[in-house]
Amino acid sequence: MSLALELRVAFRCHWRHYAAEAAGLAFFMACGSLFTVAMEHPASPVCQALAGADVLRRGLLGICMSLVVVAIVYSPWGKQSGAHINPAVTLAFWQLGKIRLADALWYGLAQVLGGLGSAWLWAQVLGPYYAHPAVHYVTTKPGPAGSGVAFLAEFLISFIMMGTMLLALHHPRLKTATGWLIGGLIGLFILVETPYSGMSLNPARSLASAVVATDYQGLWLYFVAPMGATWLATVLFLRYHHEQELACAIVAGCEATPRSPHAEEPPQYPTAQPE
Repeated sequence: MSLALELRVAFRCHWRHYAAEAAGLAFFMACGSLFTVAMEHPASPVCQALAGADVLRRGLLGICMSLVVVAIVYSPWGKQSGAHINPAVTLAFWQLGKIRLADALWYGLAQVLGGLGSAWLWAQVLGPYYAHPAVHYVTTKPGPAGSGVAFLAEFLISFIMMGTMLLALHHPRLKTATGWLIGGLIGLFILVETPYSGMSLNPARSLASAVVATDYQGLWLYFVAPMGATWLATVLFLRYHHEQELACAIVAGCEATPRSPHAEEPPQYPTAQPE
């Protein structure tokens, strides 16, 4: 089957999964935008009450976004698609052979469109609050230490995230708690790593903010570092765990979801030509 035909058939069979991915990242962007405005805009009561307490504000933002991630992962829509909401994560599961190329491409496109749509919407709704330099459309940009440090920081946190996810998914007791572990890591990274790179981990998320802000400074590293790190983490995992049966997704139980794009058995596409 040619890739073009596989893409058509995959969309017909699994469009709901792609819609779930778009909605997941859109929701993540919406929460990130609203919470960042609340924490960082000078007119916000929260920012005024915690003026000068940058670490505390980042900590509160980290807690909020951790809960957002957990909510997405364990929601019905998150369970339906596996709650990748990140092209780097989708790349890893394709590398593991748990999602077909056509599904991976649709996942990536859906994630980008969901992020772009959400960022554009909140730019219209929040207007000058979203554009204020303290918020700046929630863009992720290298910190004062420069692009080199930002690249290394993004690579490290992406490697830790992917490695933790893979190890947890293959641990009998941790598998059901993987979403909480990832959420906790996101909160910790926001607290500790934000000053170095803005804390992205997610190419689609960084692209969405950059497009709306028309500010592409350092954008390349938010593609190369997360994808390179998840690729390396998956290579190492496969090398040292090749004898084990690979799990399929972030949420335990999703492997039993019928026709899931990352099911334990790859989705069986109809052999008939689509109309």
